[in-house]
Formats: sequence, structure tokens, C-alpha cells
Amino acid sequence: MSNNNASSNLVVAQRAVKQLRIEAGVRRIKVSQAAAELRNFCLQNASKDPLLMGVPSSDNPFRPPKSCSLF
Repeated sequence: MSNNNASSNLVVAQRAVKQLRIEAGVRRIKVSQAAAELRNFCLQNASKDPLLMGVPSSDNPFRPPKSCSLF
């Protein structure tokens, strides 16, 4: 039982080491640079943002359904 537990702990430790190696290899940038890039992206795409510009009623899938009546 302890041998099985030891091998299980070894597998968990190996997975942790593998994940840490992956995270150590991630390219990092300064927060100020990331914030500036995010701000520029938002400003460049503001005209396409439906939350800022609104959605035309013809394209809005959530508009209330129109009632239909036959005369």
C-alpha cells in the first residue's frame, strides 16, 4: 500500500514539475506595457463594439418578437 502511495506521490510531483517548467517558459511583459496595449486595442476597436455603439434592431437577436395577426 505504501509503495502504491509513493508512486502516486511521485506522479503528482512529476506533473507539478512539468507544469512549473511550462509556466517558467511563458514570455512575460510588464503590466504597464500590457495595460497600454490593451488600451490601444480598445480605442482602435471602439467603433465595432456593440456595447458602446449599440446594436441595430434588425441585427438584434434578442429584440421582442413582433406579433402577427391575420385579418
